[in-house]
Amino acid sequence: MINSFNNWIVANKNQVSSEVLGETVILNMTSGIYYGLNETGTFIWNLIQEPKTVEYILSALLDEYEAKPEECKSDLLALIQDLADKGMIEIKDEASMQIITP
Repeated sequence: MINSFNNWIVANKNQVSSEVLGETVILNMTSGIYYGLNETGTFIWNLIQEPKTVEYILSALLDEYEAKPEECKSDLLALIQDLADKGMIEIKDEASMQIITP
């Protein structure tokens, strides 16, 4: 669960992904399930191949897309939670950089 915009987000390494026509298809090697991300999701996915803070991701989104900050923030948090629930990303605490969700 996200408890701070200073949390770090990083894609799990137990999956493979490929970009197809501006969208990303991801195979979770643990579950064997495929997931798809649209253009905006792909932008985020590419960012989090290396650890980034939620604040950094939000700022990058607002720089890249014309979006209302509050709506962008809400959508980003929902996507992060969904990816975390599916085991596709790790959310790390800013101080300890320890994993705080699977």
